[in-house]
Amino acid sequence: MPDPRLPLNLKGLELFQIFALKGSLQATAEATGLSISTVSHRLRGLEEELGVALFDHTRKPLVLTDRGLKFLRSIEDPLLKIRMAKAEVAAVDADAAGFLRIGTIADFEVDITPDLAVHLSEQMPKCDFLYQIATSRDLLTHLQNRALDLAITTCLEAADKGLRDLPLLRDPFVIVLPAHATATLTEVIEGRAKLPFLQFSRHLIIARQIEAQLSRLGMSLPHKFECDSNHTLMAMIAGGAGWTITTPLLLSRARRFQPALSVHPFPGKKFSRTLSIVATPDCASGVVDRVNARVRQVLTDQVITPMCAQIPWLEGAFTLID
Repeated sequence: MPDPRLPLNLKGLELFQIFALKGSLQATAEATGLSISTVSHRLRGLEEELGVALFDHTRKPLVLTDRGLKFLRSIEDPLLKIRMAKAEVAAVDADAAGFLRIGTIADFEVDITPDLAVHLSEQMPKCDFLYQIATSRDLLTHLQNRALDLAITTCLEAADKGLRDLPLLRDPFVIVLPAHATATLTEVIEGRAKLPFLQFSRHLIIARQIEAQLSRLGMSLPHKFECDSNHTLMAMIAGGAGWTITTPLLLSRARRFQPALSVHPFPGKKFSRTLSIVATPDCASGVVDRVNARVRQVLTDQVITPMCAQIPWLEGAFTLID
């Protein structure tokens, strides 16, 4: 029987939930920064507090027992409410935060993340920071596992994952050709010009968004090159090696190549991606508001305004989301 004098430990419950998501002691240790032995000790301690076998210790790797699965379902809603309550209490005191873990996609690496890091360090001098660059999918996984507090990322149904989603930027898809291309846009898209389609690697979310839109429009573009790097794609197009579909935000990161590029609206039905600030339920609202305000200011001053001045037809399409 559990000892009634030993209250359940919140950290232990959160660790149990992370283990259930990750599926192994090693993955849980990596997600939390703890050692494997510490994770194992705390999970056994939780079992002892409950007096119930949450894990089948005869299986390698560990798996949850039926009681463990039932316990997991029982604590998910209370844990979420506790995190939200903590966030409400901390909402008015962002300066009291002692440690903040922020993730961003590489799209913000040049202009946004460095400015945000300097700004927050000045505004929150008592806080220690951790910054991480990763893909949108990895960032959302880290947020779910509480390995990050907040991220700036492509929106991926964050609300369905128990996270707070604050839409930030509408980033429309555009077509980029070499500036010296002699073929028309129609000839290029229809494959009647000797200019191949260069695309983002298919495992990236942006590539899947583009492919899905092309499929909806009944378009199939043969390609001979895939790449993770936005700069590499822009360099190849500037050199006349092909054309691509990208966004103004990504284009803004490749300033050195812009004079050799020609940017065009996507023909027919327009489409765009949404970038958001996504936070865990227990990230203080004051912190989220501070990050949101600064990122919006920097996006406006350093990205949106210059790009719309350079390409006037982007006005109203490449914009912050209220």
